[in-house]
Amino acid sequence: MLKKCLAGFVIAGALVWSASAQDAQTVIAGASRAMGVDALKTIQYSATGLDFALGQAPNPGSPWPKFVNKSYTRAINFETPASRVDRVRVQGENPPHGGGQQPIVGEQPVSQTIIVGADTPWAQQLEIWMTPHGFLRAAAARNATVEAKTIAGKKYNVITFVADNKAKVNGYVNEQNLVERVETWIDNPFLGDMPFEAMYSDYKAEGSVQFPHHIVQKQGGYPIFDLNVNDVKVNAVVNIQPAQGRGGAPAAPAAATQTVPSEKLGDGVYLLTGGYAAVAVDFKDHITIIESGQSEARGLAVIAEAKRLIPNKPVKYVVNTHSHIDHSSGLRAAVAEGATILTHDINKAYLERTLSLPHTLNPDTAQTSGKKPVVEAVGEKKILTDGTHVVELHHLRNFGHHDGMLIAYFPKEKVLVEADAYNPQAATATPPTPPSPYTVSLLENIQRLKLDVQRVIPIHYPADNRVITITELSRWGGRTTSDDR
Repeated sequence: MLKKCLAGFVIAGALVWSASAQDAQTVIAGASRAMGVDALKTIQYSATGLDFALGQAPNPGSPWPKFVNKSYTRAINFETPASRVDRVRVQGENPPHGGGQQPIVGEQPVSQTIIVGADTPWAQQLEIWMTPHGFLRAAAARNATVEAKTIAGKKYNVITFVADNKAKVNGYVNEQNLVERVETWIDNPFLGDMPFEAMYSDYKAEGSVQFPHHIVQKQGGYPIFDLNVNDVKVNAVVNIQPAQGRGGAPAAPAAATQTVPSEKLGDGVYLLTGGYAAVAVDFKDHITIIESGQSEARGLAVIAEAKRLIPNKPVKYVVNTHSHIDHSSGLRAAVAEGATILTHDINKAYLERTLSLPHTLNPDTAQTSGKKPVVEAVGEKKILTDGTHVVELHHLRNFGHHDGMLIAYFPKEKVLVEADAYNPQAATATPPTPPSPYTVSLLENIQRLKLDVQRVIPIHYPADNRVITITELSRWGGRTTSDDR
């Protein structure tokens, strides 16, 4: 009897699963017909609007800073599949406030090409599969399910499939059979299992295809694109070729392959290069590291090199200059190490919260260790000393790149460590006119604090590894060395 009951449950379960799968395919087919997916091979559209620099907010309470897209053109070949974006953007925050290569002088052309192959990361493929038509094509090819939901009084069929990164991808189909929203999660070295959302509205018929004329993408809870479409070409010939030269930023190498050259700046003070610069200090009973790098791999490599240079001592402190994503992603290594993170007061709660986010899609050392972040706030000034070494941490006032920026000053060595106030260009480059307000602000703060600086260590270290002097900094800040002090 028991066997018969179990068999009955198995059959019933199979019938329920089959019905669910059939319902999902029915919903996908209905939305595909309404939106013209089956006949759509390529799409090309132009737009204007805004893009935003992920993780580059001027402070932890602000959205990502915006840039104006004077033009934006995107072509997608769903059959290859491939995508190409060409856009021209200009400064959007006036005065400049936040990161993301601000301030932009004039127009900045930006291009991105993705041709999906066997090794193309899923996060890049999403540029195609997060589009309304791309989502329906992807869902039709996978074991999708569907669930009816009512959100804010509106009824949706929510189609779900599991992506290559093992995260769910949800598409919200409204009563008109149009995809209004697609959401998923991708791994981010700082923000963890980061939400990625795309919202579509203002649909219009473009021949047999329904296409949205307002597109908003969000990552980490804030917009990264807000576009108003003004021209759409359906099934036009698109020729998407592999990008020439360097494409996007290369992925950080694994910790085991990280190279961390070092230079002795003074007794027990070491400059670590080979990526974002860091400085390790040999205190009496511990190591302090200034900046941990742009990734967990870099953070682990910096810690390992610091311990090699300064053996048999723990890393007690890691100084975070500011909370921008490329200067905080290495902090996950500091969490796993059990080090205390020193940061400006306005960053404390944000770092505690963000460094506690789950990293289940791509578990890192902090996730697997189970350790929680320990963050200590710094006000206007903090002195680290053991009676021999002295490191002064100062808050930069009126500094537009980040409202909670710290610099580190070594009075004995007359060395200043700074981030994003001056990012050295080629030695032959000509300083801009007017100078960057961020560089000007740094010089004003040096003067206010009466710091005797001879050498500057930019976290964004120069590609030619040259020594940056106060003379060079002053020249790029529109000053001569005679009025530095």
